[in-house]
Amino acid sequence: MIYGKLPVVFLGLLASEKKGSTNSIIASYILEHLEDMKDIGIQQFAEGCNVSTSSISRFCRDVGLEGFSELKMILNQANLQKGPEASQGCFQERKKSYTEMTQSAIQQVSDSLNEPDVIELVQDIINHEKVAAFGLMKAETAALILQSDLLMYGKQIFSNLSFREQTDYILNADEQHLIILFSFTSSYFDYAPLKPFLRKKNRPRIWMVTGGNTNVPSFVHKCLRFKSTQNHFEHPSQLDFVATIIAQEYNFLNKK
Repeated sequence: MIYGKLPVVFLGLLASEKKGSTNSIIASYILEHLEDMKDIGIQQFAEGCNVSTSSISRFCRDVGLEGFSELKMILNQANLQKGPEASQGCFQERKKSYTEMTQSAIQQVSDSLNEPDVIELVQDIINHEKVAAFGLMKAETAALILQSDLLMYGKQIFSNLSFREQTDYILNADEQHLIILFSFTSSYFDYAPLKPFLRKKNRPRIWMVTGGNTNVPSFVHKCLRFKSTQNHFEHPSQLDFVATIIAQEYNFLNKK
């Protein structure tokens, strides 16, 4: 499993773009040649992808970068190490290990989630007609769980796997919108192009659901935080569990 801020965006593009599209080809090439990318030039990069240099530049803008130079700089600074190896032993032992880690992760959330914050977020969902939920890669599963669960309770909200569609929605949203961001490490806005958003006068109300302890941008209204060791195996089960709790509390409070 590849970790790192920029690879997450590339994986998201591969998951949401049509197979064979220019952006998916470029993202795939980067992920397959991570070490080589540190020394490659834009012409060689374009030739490797069998696309034009202008396509490379457009790709960089699509992922929120100024251009190829910034892409190279970030790749040179990034930690491109692979994620943790799988547990050893027979299948039954591995299954037991995964189960115990998942149960422990869920218990951490249950013990640490702040009830008043959950209620405040649910009230915001009730009070806003325009609601969207987003996340990147596995975090988007929590957004989709919230979307499908709320739909069963009669509340329609918007979600989209595409990183580009997510950022477009956020940039075009105003104060009538509520946006819920699921971000395991609280780094969602490390990926998104923020400059146009920072110039907006009428910004949406933004909640971030996260197990991270890092600071978030000042325009994030509030964080719904839970305890997490930030272990690979806790993601996305913790976010998925929080999404389920939010939906259940919506169903309970909306009936009052």
